[in-house]
Amino acid sequence: MATITAADVNKLRQTTGAGMMDCKKALVEAEGDFDKAIQNLREKGQKVAANRSDRESSEGAAVSFVNADKTKGAIITLNCETDFVGKNEAFVTLAKELVERAINFSSKEEFLASDFNGLTVAEKLIEQTGVIGEKIEIGGFEILEGAFVGSYVHVNKIAALTAISAPIANGDVLTKDISMQVASMGADTLSYKDFDPAFVASELAARIAIIEKENEEAKRLGKTLKNVPKYISYSQLTEEVIKQAEEDAKAELRAEGKPEQIWDKIIPGKVQRFISDNTTLDQEKALLDQNFIKDDSKKVGDYVKGFNVEITGFKRVTLG
Repeated sequence: MATITAADVNKLRQTTGAGMMDCKKALVEAEGDFDKAIQNLREKGQKVAANRSDRESSEGAAVSFVNADKTKGAIITLNCETDFVGKNEAFVTLAKELVERAINFSSKEEFLASDFNGLTVAEKLIEQTGVIGEKIEIGGFEILEGAFVGSYVHVNKIAALTAISAPIANGDVLTKDISMQVASMGADTLSYKDFDPAFVASELAARIAIIEKENEEAKRLGKTLKNVPKYISYSQLTEEVIKQAEEDAKAELRAEGKPEQIWDKIIPGKVQRFISDNTTLDQEKALLDQNFIKDDSKKVGDYVKGFNVEITGFKRVTLG
């Protein structure tokens, strides 16, 4: 039998990413034949992958990579079965190596079919399934290009990218802040102005139905009923609606006996609260119309205006 040296084991580890004991065992079983040992480890990965194909892989690592000139970024999630594996240094290192390769491809399918040191990425993941003993797969995959791109990753669980319309001196600050906003709050579009009226109407109807059902139960239990909304987006707040809100505020102040000379100081705040209460869809799905997480006294759009650029795109991936 061929002598198995530490150098042989280390070489196999560097090639496959397998642990020291697994590599030593593979070399012993292959009687020192390096290529056969690699093949044995990969066949083991295929068997493990087949046996675990129906397992849920909701843990792992979300990672990002932005190219040197900051015009393109990639974010992916490398999914596994347990948080223990997801936090493993070697697993996170593999995720970071994968995302640096991913930036060169436009789709997950193209990326999975690409070369990874003689294997496809998909085959590499199968190999690592055998090494780690858990189902491993690429979950989220997003690419973003722009004049200036930045990223943010939240504890390896959520990753986001933001592109702005021009490279600026403090572009890193802006794109990180907005990517943090996207990671934290999520969004489907830039502005409420992008909403289709039919979509808004459908969302409003769905929310009304939920609240009315909840109110039926609350009424039965003698609990306070929730307000049923008339509006959920600024796109519904016409001039007439805002004017009526002002009139309602005046009527409220009149009923409270507040002197008219102070109304002008109170009414704007009441109208603003009316707008805030009736734009919940914008807060959830329109990035520029959300309250800025680092200063909720302003909207994201107001924060961006201070940089004299525009947000041209954003992407988000998350585990689970």
